Amino acid sequence: MEVCSHVVQRRLACTQVLFLLLAPAILLQLQLVGPSCVEAQSLASGNASWALLLENAGIACMHMAVTYMGPVIFLDRTDIGPSQIALPNGRCRNDSQDQTDTYDCSAHSVMFDPATNTVRPLYIATDTWCSSGQFLPNGTMLQTGGYNDGVQKIRWLSPCPADGTCDWVESDTNVLQAGRWYATNQLLPDGSQFILGGQYSNAYEFVPANGAGLYNLELLSSQGYFDWYPFVHLLPDGNLYIFANRDSILFDYQTGVVLQSYPTIPGEPRNYPCAGSSVLLALDGDYTDAEVLVCGGASIMAPGNVSAQYPASQTCGQIVVTSPNASWAMFEMPIRRNMGDMVMLPTSDILIINGAQNGAQGWDAATNAAFNPVTYYPDTSTFVVEPATTIARVYHSTASLLPDGRILIAGSNCHLTYTFTGEFPTELRVEAFSPEYLDPVNDPVRPQITTAPEIVTYNSAFTVEISLATAPTGNIGLTLSSAPFTTHSYSQGQRQIKLPVTAPAPINGTNAYSVSAIGPISETVAPPSYYMLFAINNGVPSTGVWVNVQS
Repeated sequence: MEVCSHVVQRRLACTQVLFLLLAPAILLQLQLVGPSCVEAQSLASGNASWALLLENAGIACMHMAVTYMGPVIFLDRTDIGPSQIALPNGRCRNDSQDQTDTYDCSAHSVMFDPATNTVRPLYIATDTWCSSGQFLPNGTMLQTGGYNDGVQKIRWLSPCPADGTCDWVESDTNVLQAGRWYATNQLLPDGSQFILGGQYSNAYEFVPANGAGLYNLELLSSQGYFDWYPFVHLLPDGNLYIFANRDSILFDYQTGVVLQSYPTIPGEPRNYPCAGSSVLLALDGDYTDAEVLVCGGASIMAPGNVSAQYPASQTCGQIVVTSPNASWAMFEMPIRRNMGDMVMLPTSDILIINGAQNGAQGWDAATNAAFNPVTYYPDTSTFVVEPATTIARVYHSTASLLPDGRILIAGSNCHLTYTFTGEFPTELRVEAFSPEYLDPVNDPVRPQITTAPEIVTYNSAFTVEISLATAPTGNIGLTLSSAPFTTHSYSQGQRQIKLPVTAPAPINGTNAYSVSAIGPISETVAPPSYYMLFAINNGVPSTGVWVNVQS
């Protein structure tokens, strides 16, 4: 227990009840984290907690995205039979291509309002099963592909307040160049989107279309079944890091040239149907270095062998992808996991949540739900096991960061239709996980942003005013966090930028302070879009405010 015992002891006072309830096997696994385990940085005290927000959202949330207007987009597939929420005003879908129910008067997308824990049904015409998406610079959701009649569709939703009437818009003429089922989108510096992969195409394309339209990528051609929902991260130099199965490349999407091939990550496959997850760690300093974290996955034997229920991966790999001699640093999580979502917290730490400990993605293909989230601290390569939920979140579950710092959790449906019996029934409940920084014990050091610009321009100074109950003991950090499109254990477009700041200056002897910062240096560091701006004091974040980063 020597490797990380000091970390466990430091946190025991905050989570003593949890650790006393954990199985001895879990406690034993805590010693396995990492070759570089050192004393963790000063963090928030308090306890993490769970709350049930809504008993029935009407749909199982397969896809999730938090809009800058406040409400959250939930999406499921359409070709699944009736959901549990009706379309308004007697509206119905009449789709001869649907294989389950050609005439359907129920909704398969809703807007969830975190302020009131209510939903408003939306109308989606074509099948969004295992589709992809990301927000455009103006905050509009661009949603692409799916199954059956949705496979080449492009859809838009321009967000509105909770009491608004915004809805999905679909085009019959502006369509994808290839069918996209299990594809990945990445917002680019010019505001267009790079769309890659899926079952029906190894090629990539751009929306709006660029040049010839379709371009082959050999990386996916060599991966077979294990390259769906590839991990794609835009790096600060403007190139893309692309990961599929166990291999990855540095790719210049403007010239179509592979600039670097990285070592194969040890262990299990990491993409669908083996379902690890990946995140680009927070960009900091001069933004020249970028690190990628890949955690979890499933045995290569698991897909198609449901009865065997092979154990999920317990490993994470971390790699400095901007290094010409990049190599994987491998370490073990306290809990093995596939189908886990990785959410970047305002503090730049990584929450790993949802998923299962055996099996793989697919209908009824996993068992042994992973009820306990885990927080990973990149600065120290250490983990903390968090309190457990009581709701299994397995195949088709989602998790996203809200501006108030909570993690919104929804979905889980490992059945072809809505099925409310068995070990893992279709899950319509919505809950929130509150990290320990939200415990009221931290209120004396919690910052509150009172004034911030609506627009942040590249490489330009701006000022934020912050109120505090007690004087700060050091600098107050400012971070920008994107709003990704989350599906199938991967948050497309998730990124965070730590901004350079000045020391907090008191304002007229009050409990208010002024902090000056510099906007992201370029569109490659932070593609133009809406971001949540957080202030961080002693490891405790403020509520985020939305800012639009633009030229």
